[in-house]
Amino acid sequence: MDYDKVSAAEFGSSLHGLGLNLLVRDVSSQITFLETVFGMKSHQPTADFAIITYADQVFQLHSDRTYHSNSLLGLLPETPPRGAGIEIRLYDTDPERACAVAEAAGGMILQNPTDKPHGLREAYILCENGYAWVPSQLLLTDA
Repeated sequence: MDYDKVSAAEFGSSLHGLGLNLLVRDVSSQITFLETVFGMKSHQPTADFAIITYADQVFQLHSDRTYHSNSLLGLLPETPPRGAGIEIRLYDTDPERACAVAEAAGGMILQNPTDKPHGLREAYILCENGYAWVPSQLLLTDA
């Protein structure tokens, strides 16, 4: 699918399985953060919406104002963190590289890259909207 040209109706009807839609204050700045820190790509970005791709995964960003008639908007906190309790895991992203650019891109490193007992090296980075992004890579073993 060509995410740069797909219509809203065609895009919506293509979605299946588990979806992710992040409500953000500023779509443009969130795009900049995701592209800079994690190498993601935005498609059809506007002030209110963008399709985001990460490898073969797709998700959406919507500005708060697009939810003016949605009851979820009233539940959003005035200040971050918005996504407390959710980890957005990026299994194909180098945590060292992501941390090296995260703060300059507006992120806050909650945990520097660390080897974990479950076989991953991962970091925790909070974006300005309060979502926890977890760049992760498999640990190399001496098997």
